[in-house]
Amino acid sequence: MIEKKINKIAQKNNVLVVPLDWGLGHATRCIPLIRQFIANGCNVIIAAENATKSLLQHEFQQLTFIPFRGYRIGYSRNSNRLPFKILSQLPGLLLNVYREHKWLKKVVKNYSINAVIADNRFGLYYSGVPTVYITHQLLIKTGRNFTEKIAQRIHYWFIKKYTFCWVPDFEGVKNIAGDLSHPPNKPSNITYIGCLSRFEKTAPAGKKYDALILISGPEPQRSIFENLLLQQLPHYDGNILLVRGLPGTNESPEKVIGLSSRDRLTIKNHLSAEELNKALEQAELVISRSGFTSIMDFVKLQQKAILVPTPGQTEQEYLALHLMKQDIFFATSQDGFILTDALKQAADFPFTIPSFNMEQYKKVVDEFVRSL
Repeated sequence: MIEKKINKIAQKNNVLVVPLDWGLGHATRCIPLIRQFIANGCNVIIAAENATKSLLQHEFQQLTFIPFRGYRIGYSRNSNRLPFKILSQLPGLLLNVYREHKWLKKVVKNYSINAVIADNRFGLYYSGVPTVYITHQLLIKTGRNFTEKIAQRIHYWFIKKYTFCWVPDFEGVKNIAGDLSHPPNKPSNITYIGCLSRFEKTAPAGKKYDALILISGPEPQRSIFENLLLQQLPHYDGNILLVRGLPGTNESPEKVIGLSSRDRLTIKNHLSAEELNKALEQAELVISRSGFTSIMDFVKLQQKAILVPTPGQTEQEYLALHLMKQDIFFATSQDGFILTDALKQAADFPFTIPSFNMEQYKKVVDEFVRSL
């Protein structure tokens, strides 16, 4: 009996982490979870490709990475056509879900996987090992009640196939995602783990930037928003750090966008977690998409932000409006966005950012590892 206990303690648990590839937010919010699994002595294996892989490899060079095809959903330039664009790709999406389910069976066997952590990947449930599905969208906003009910039923069908569903938000009335993470009806296997952020609040020496602009999300809207901002930046005199959200890109950003002559503008393709943490705390204000991962980062750092939702992404549009109504962050649309006007309006906004226990997820991970 004693020998068995010693062997169990000595043996590392192999934990497979697979984030969704729609933007980088799913990957970045997995970073604190990966760190906590490592702190618990687990051997973490990450499955990813392209920008998601580049970002996580930059943070975890010592870990094992295995290739895994993403969903590769295409987005429309016209926000009104986005729902139809997504709908037309549904058969391909379901095929990918079927393929990833078959793929998981092989990976579990080949890598002796003890647990699977899937961030919004529908097909990574498996009866042989504990599986965790991560999502903050228990309610998927579509703009229409009928389609929201259908989307929720489909989503719950997948969620219930997992051992656990971890929701990165707070359980009570005081929360971040509102209706998205707190619908009237919930699956029985959910656990609220608190917000996830890879950043740490420090005591910076002072403010270096008047504004930090974070451009992120899928194409073509990422480039559309970037070009919109670049047209207006020459008319703004403040110190600006522009991060393009392109990990793995080696080209000179100044050469690409042709603004190297502007002395008070610094352009980076990508920043590591440590570099971005520092830049966020050195900025008076942040301009960003209203992706939920970015919002969790701003809440943890108590950072003022102007949220500009990606056109056609109903989740981001809901979050931006929801948080603005609560006086937490200022929000405006990309359509007709004028940088100087947005900054003036934000200067008069109250920014009452609530404080939360941002370490709650650690206890959940610790208990999960002990159960393996």
